[in-house]
Formats: sequence, C-alpha cells, structure tokens
Amino acid sequence: MKKCDDEKMTTVTTAVFGSQEMLKSAPSEKIPQHPTTPEIAYQMVKDETYAQTQPRLNMATFVTTYMDEYATKLMNDAIAINYIDETEYPRVAVMCARCINIIANLWNSPEKTKWKTGALGIGSSEACMLGGVAAWQRWKKRRTEQGKPCDKPNFVISSGYQVVWEKFAQLWQIEMRTVPLTKEKLSMTPEDALAKCDENTICIVPIMGVTWTGLNEDVEALDAALEEYNKKTGYDIPIHVDAASGGFILPFLEPEKKWDFRLKWVLSISTSGHKYGLVYPGLGWVVWKDKKYLPDTMSFSVNYLGAEIAQVGLNFSRPAAQILGQYYQFIRLGYEGYKAIHSSSLEIAKYLHSEIGKMHPFSNYSAQVHNPLFIWEMKSEYAQKSKWTLYDLQDKLKQNGWMVPAYTMPANIEDTVVMRIVVRQGFSRDMADQLLTDIAGAVTELEKLQYPTPSRIAADNKVKVKGTVFTHTGKGK
Repeated sequence: MKKCDDEKMTTVTTAVFGSQEMLKSAPSEKIPQHPTTPEIAYQMVKDETYAQTQPRLNMATFVTTYMDEYATKLMNDAIAINYIDETEYPRVAVMCARCINIIANLWNSPEKTKWKTGALGIGSSEACMLGGVAAWQRWKKRRTEQGKPCDKPNFVISSGYQVVWEKFAQLWQIEMRTVPLTKEKLSMTPEDALAKCDENTICIVPIMGVTWTGLNEDVEALDAALEEYNKKTGYDIPIHVDAASGGFILPFLEPEKKWDFRLKWVLSISTSGHKYGLVYPGLGWVVWKDKKYLPDTMSFSVNYLGAEIAQVGLNFSRPAAQILGQYYQFIRLGYEGYKAIHSSSLEIAKYLHSEIGKMHPFSNYSAQVHNPLFIWEMKSEYAQKSKWTLYDLQDKLKQNGWMVPAYTMPANIEDTVVMRIVVRQGFSRDMADQLLTDIAGAVTELEKLQYPTPSRIAADNKVKVKGTVFTHTGKGK
C-alpha cells in the first residue's frame, strides 16, 4: 500500500489526537488533498476558537449570546432553510409576517391592514439601510415631481452614529451631516439637528440606544420641533428612528414613552432582532408607518424559484433560522417574559454603574442608565498622576476572560477615552459581582506600577503635542 493510502487509512481508524492531521498545521492557503473524519474536522475548528473569550463574558458585544436549548434546537433544525424560497417554505414567510406584525404593534403602528409594512434584514445594519433608502427614494420622487434637482441629498444624525450610517452615506453618495456630541450635550438636541437641515434633507435619524453611550435621544421633542420647522419652511422632512437597541427595550420598560409611530413625523423604525430581540445573529427588522412610505422601486420580483416572489432587501438568500428563533421567543417569553429579562438586565447595569462610579479612579459619563449599557471614564485628576490608562485595564480584564472595551469617543471629544459594559440576557448579579472584583483587583495591580505603560506614555505625548503651537521656525509657544 502506498504511503498516502496509509495516511488516509490512519485518519479514519485512529483516535483524533493520534491522527496524522493533528501533527500538521491547520490549512490556511490550500484545501487539503484528502478528506478526514468529521470528528477530526470538528476538533480542529473547535481548537481554533478554544482560547477566545467566552461569549457570556464578552461585555463589548450587543449581540445575543444565550438562548435556551429549545430555541437553539429549533434554529439548528432550520439551518438549511433559505427564507427567500417561499414556494418551498411558505410557513416561514408567514412567521416572518407575523413577527413584523408583532413588532409593528409594539411600536404602535397605525396601519389598519392585516399585514403591517416591514421587512427583515441580516442585522440592524441592513434594516437601517432600507429605512434610509426609502427616505431617499421618497425625497427624490417628490423633488422630481416639483422639477427640482436631486443631486445633493443629505441626512442628519448624531456623531454617535453606528458605522452603518457612514456606509449608507458612502454607498449611496448621500451627505451625512453630523451633530457633534460634547461634554455638555451628551446626545443630539432638536435645535442642533434642525440647524443642519435644508430642502435636500431626506430625514433626521435620532438614535434610541446610542452605541457609544447607551443614551436615548429625545424623539418626541424632535418631532414637535420638526412639526414647526416643516410648517415654516414648507419642507417635508421625516424621522427614521435607529432603535437597534432601544426598539426591543422601550416597549417593555417604558411603554408610555412616545418615540415611535405615535409621533407624526416618525415614518420608519429599524431595530436589531439579534440584540435585545434575544435571537442569535444575524437578524434585523424595519417597519414603516404605512405601505405608502415604502417606495415601489424598492420591491424586486423573481419567478425562477417556482413562483412570483417579491422581495424588499439588500440581500437575497438569507437564513430562516433567525426568523424561527424570533417567533419562538415571542411565543415562549410573551410580553411579560421580555419585560422580566430586560428589567433584570437594566437593574444589573444600574448596579454596575453605581459600583464603578464609587471606585476612586472613575467617573460615570452620564448620571442616567437608559438602557442596559453605560460608559465611564478615568477622572482627569487621577489620570494626570496615574501610570496606566483604560486600555491597560482592558488588557488586565482580558486575562480573566472578560472583554470590556476601551475606546475613544467620536469627533469633537475624541480625546476622551471610555470603557463600556453591555448587559444582556445570560448575565447574572453573581457574574456582575465577579466582574467588579476583577476590576478592583486589576486597578490594585495597575496602581503598583513603578513606570508608565506604553499607552500612558502615548496618551501623555499626545496631550503635550496637541497643547503645543508650532511656528514656521519649529519653535513651540
């Protein structure tokens, strides 16, 4: 028997860690010549992820990291189902429509039809894109009918935007006008938003659950200000609410708060099903106030799957498992279940916010915790004397398995470094206490340093350079 045949036989008959494959590096450039057993393939892929942070200890991500065993089984059973093939899987399409109905009604949709107007996306990024494109197409149609140019569209958003809006602006060549965040103005105000508007503004995008800070923007106040502005100018500027986080929190924890379709100028809302919708990634939803606000130009039909299928979305083929997962969660948890889970997450976030705020090196960025996430910074007087930064604390916590991100704030306050904690389902009070213990322990170790860390040296040099004005002679003053 040839040597290669011997090696192939060995991979089939020997234990996983006695196989030839375990003596080789994992493939990185070329596909292996021969097949191997599923046990060996599984172990090789599993080993690649072994040393990574455990998902439930990842306080950086908004994405759901826990679902119960029945939800997981249901989604695994549907892993091969392509949602777009409605002729083969018609009941999945029905479940999707039911989910849109449920979400639309959580947001107080006034639409009277049996099926509300909405679409699913692969994450809230696609949902945001669809909401933005719809606003752009409506604006373009109106301008064309008025005989006005359509070459300079813009939209207005806080500088605390999620990166999808930057992509939207770039891909569709729509100017993004940002309202800066400051230490005095932690979120976008109606006055600052309207100051950025003109006849070419396709929409204003307030954020419920700002990624950078966890705060909510005042949509009700914006709607009232926009009513007066549109009357005065004759414009027809609408609101698209980016509720990636808040869309699944506010209906359960603050149902009386007006931020949704109860407001006149809110014409579309997007959210993330795989964040506080409690579904594994990736899943997003977008809902319009009425079918007339979803342009016909965004619906595309095909007939090569066995029937005429109309589809709204940037992606075509997409997994059905997340739809089943969302519908399962609606049935399994109900309104009270979602309320209980999010209430628990918010209470734990408030507890962490309070305890971290008591630690002598830190100060919380905001006194309020609107959503189950918050940020904090190092006190300026402490930072001036310390030999470490929040980036060093991030590294220390990572050694204990925690992923707690440190990052700079957006333009205008980019010198501010903060840390953020996102509390999700699956994170308990006991885990919160352990995190606080590890933060305190890490601070104690860092305070024993005799010399500044590289991140502290870099931060100090940046401050010195920025505070120096250079003349043409090279001398600073």
